[in-house]
Amino acid sequence: MAKAMTKSQIAEHLAKKAEIKKVQAANILDEIAALAYKEAKNSFTLPGIGKIVLVKRKARTGRNPRTGEAIKIPAKKVVKFRVAKAAKDAILGK
Repeated sequence: MAKAMTKSQIAEHLAKKAEIKKVQAANILDEIAALAYKEAKNSFTLPGIGKIVLVKRKARTGRNPRTGEAIKIPAKKVVKFRVAKAAKDAILGK
């Protein structure tokens, strides 16, 4: 299995494609990430890639796997990423 691309490798690839400096490409990546973090509560969409959404989970009862004892799991907010259909089709094929 191939290794995942690093931020530096992604910035280098974008810099070559857009004919800009690698530092500028890295700054663009940083700004996109910062914007995604800021807007996640309203949902943030990267067209063709996916959507970051904030989801509220209800409180529920779970089990301690070691003892089998019932425990209460409190309600909480979680961040989820929903992959766009275009990305699924491009990666998996139709």
